[in-house]
Amino acid sequence: MARGWESKSVEDQIASAGERKAPSRPVLSADALERQSRKAGLILSRTRIVRDIENAKDDRHRVVLQRALDYIDAQIEGL
Repeated sequence: MARGWESKSVEDQIASAGERKAPSRPVLSADALERQSRKAGLILSRTRIVRDIENAKDDRHRVVLQRALDYIDAQIEGL
């Protein structure tokens, strides 16, 4: 009898845990997911380029990185 009572308690705990879950995110279209993924990748690239600019010792390299940063910023703005 004790075993049956424990399993009922576990079932209740599982059910209540399912009810407490946070509301799910809204379902995004494939296009929205693609934009979100692309933006996340661009932001990561931008972070890397900014770090590279800070560490660049050669002015020519810094100019190339700045152009890349400008391009990435334009891409992000376009999304």
